[in-house]
Amino acid sequence: MPNRIRIAPSILSADFAKLGEEVAAIDRAGADYIHIDVMDGHYVPNITIGPQVVKALRPHSAKTFDVHLMIAPVDPYVNLFADAGADIISFHPEAGPDVHRTLQTIRERGIKAGLVLNPGTPVELVWPVLDLLDLVLVMSVNPGFGGQAFLPSVLPKVGELRCAIDASGRSIDLEIDGGITAETAPKAVAAGADVLVAGSASFKGGPERYAGNIASLRQG
Repeated sequence: MPNRIRIAPSILSADFAKLGEEVAAIDRAGADYIHIDVMDGHYVPNITIGPQVVKALRPHSAKTFDVHLMIAPVDPYVNLFADAGADIISFHPEAGPDVHRTLQTIRERGIKAGLVLNPGTPVELVWPVLDLLDLVLVMSVNPGFGGQAFLPSVLPKVGELRCAIDASGRSIDLEIDGGITAETAPKAVAAGADVLVAGSASFKGGPERYAGNIASLRQG
């Protein structure tokens, strides 16, 4: 069975003019992880932030910094984000020549390692490296932009991963990201996800609404 449902607000939907304050506010509101989307304008058609911003945000929260690298090549940047304060680094198998080596590099830094599956990425890519994973992230939209609609077609993939993780006996987060709202969260949880990444649904309405937003997502 999945662990307690954890909520990972994506700062992609925060107010970038006051990002440190936003991270502190979502932390106080009950976030379990701070999800940080890093995009390079190459692997995905958008550009967000780099390691210097992650380092600048680190003093604003002691929560887990869940850094999702949507960049290619990924290998040259692992150490930079580790130095910046990442607690988890996840990446896409398409973003480097050797998935196993990249996972080893992350873990050698004492950081949790994650692999990200796009809607069109086969789940079979996980099996050879399951013993190196601390997190599997299933994208329920195509990566690159926030605010997209949830793709229910990925739910069987979540279910298949849930069975494999449980059979492994290992403590591996099963995370889902894309179009997660109070309406879609129960579907993701029923399929087996135990970490919900939510941007718009977490940050809507301003800081006074953040705790309620997170509570609504957690009820899934």
